Amino acid sequence: MAIDYQERIPNNVDLAGNKTLQRALEHWQPRFLDWWREMGPSDFMASEVYLRTATSVDAKGWATYGALRMPDYRWGIFLADPVPDRRIGFGDEFGKPAWQQVPGEHRSTLRRLIVTQGDTEPASVEQQRLLGHSCPSLYDLRNLFQVNVEEGRHLWAMVYLLHAYFGRDGREEAEALLARHSGDADKPRILGTFNEPIGDWLSFFMFTYFTDRDGKFQLKSLAESGFDPLARTCQFMLTEEAHHMFVGDTGIARTVRRTLEVMKALGTEEPDRVRAAGAIDLPTIQKYLNFWFSSSLDLFGAEISSNAASYFGAGIKGRPDEANYADHLALEGTQTIAVPAGESDVGSEEVPLRNAMNEATRSAYIRDCEIGVKRWNRLIAKAGFAAELRLPSPRFRRSIGAWAGRSVDPSGTPIAAAEWQRRQAEWLPTAEDRAFVISLMQRVVEPGKVAAWIAPPDRGINNLPVEYEYVRLQ
Repeated sequence: MAIDYQERIPNNVDLAGNKTLQRALEHWQPRFLDWWREMGPSDFMASEVYLRTATSVDAKGWATYGALRMPDYRWGIFLADPVPDRRIGFGDEFGKPAWQQVPGEHRSTLRRLIVTQGDTEPASVEQQRLLGHSCPSLYDLRNLFQVNVEEGRHLWAMVYLLHAYFGRDGREEAEALLARHSGDADKPRILGTFNEPIGDWLSFFMFTYFTDRDGKFQLKSLAESGFDPLARTCQFMLTEEAHHMFVGDTGIARTVRRTLEVMKALGTEEPDRVRAAGAIDLPTIQKYLNFWFSSSLDLFGAEISSNAASYFGAGIKGRPDEANYADHLALEGTQTIAVPAGESDVGSEEVPLRNAMNEATRSAYIRDCEIGVKRWNRLIAKAGFAAELRLPSPRFRRSIGAWAGRSVDPSGTPIAAAEWQRRQAEWLPTAEDRAFVISLMQRVVEPGKVAAWIAPPDRGINNLPVEYEYVRLQ
């Protein structure tokens, strides 16, 4: 049955006027819905959820709100409005007209970047599919589902690019995006972080704060691309990505607030007593922070990268907010990169700027992450406690780059492998830690009520009260 694109899939790319693309997406959509029912939020397909749906790119009114079943969500395809006579803003193609079609010499590279970005979107839905059964409130349950449907829309955006600009190869890649699954032994997702299980809400909040923030920086880099349809697609995706990071930031803050309330009531910082009172102690929160931050750092790639240099030089992938840099060619100058010096020391290497693009983006990401950590620490200080949450060193627990496989403590100091084995339980969640956190994940679905391990939100959604029935369960 033909799809009414204006009704079912709001878009500003004239889907109805492109018969070839229309047929391709008519073929793909049922498979996507099958994937959503099989791998999307478990057991909630009949529930009515108060969701935000993108309907245009107008900054003043780009979305509408309303209650609907998730399978009926209108996954749209939107590109930011075109910039007349847009020019490539960096690299060897600086100042030349942006590409409206895929240059033949960059076809495989652009396809790989789009597929990798696209693969992360359904992966996170799969990682989070069981969380609804342990939601701390209807407010949080709705936010989980909002993140999920928007990741689904981002998948649609990448699939649109594959179908519209990459022919048969693109169609095959779009099919493969639904064939891989997070954590699958035979067909895992492309990037390691997106195969990590998310079995509790503290992990979900950490993921949306740290890993979705990586997504923000990847999208900002691709939004600079000389391939204009990709750039415009990513610019609009950033509009929705901000909510995902908000969910993580406020979720962690609410977890910390509740922990502080318990600590003050008990008059102690002792982790065992805090746990016994049904809150997550600060050292455990720090362990989760260490895990998800270090995992997300690997998503930027190696510190020294010839691929990153090639992407920049070719005008394919730039630096986030490229306009803020004075030098858009990056042919001169170097960046200092920390590298191992023997088994126990930290040395440095001067790397040409183009080869250090991954590290430049990772450094900007780390600075952005620090903003939330400072807010959480202000809560702790205001409550009268001296403890602090801290980002571990970017050398800690790395699987990619110069520090991959190295034994390094959270301060960034190289240590002996035996010491790492002995002490990693101090720095990363243990099986016991995870079991404890999961034990707190008791589902609360009465409107206005919140689980005992987390503080209530400060305000509701779209000017509605916190007590609003954001999800009508069936």
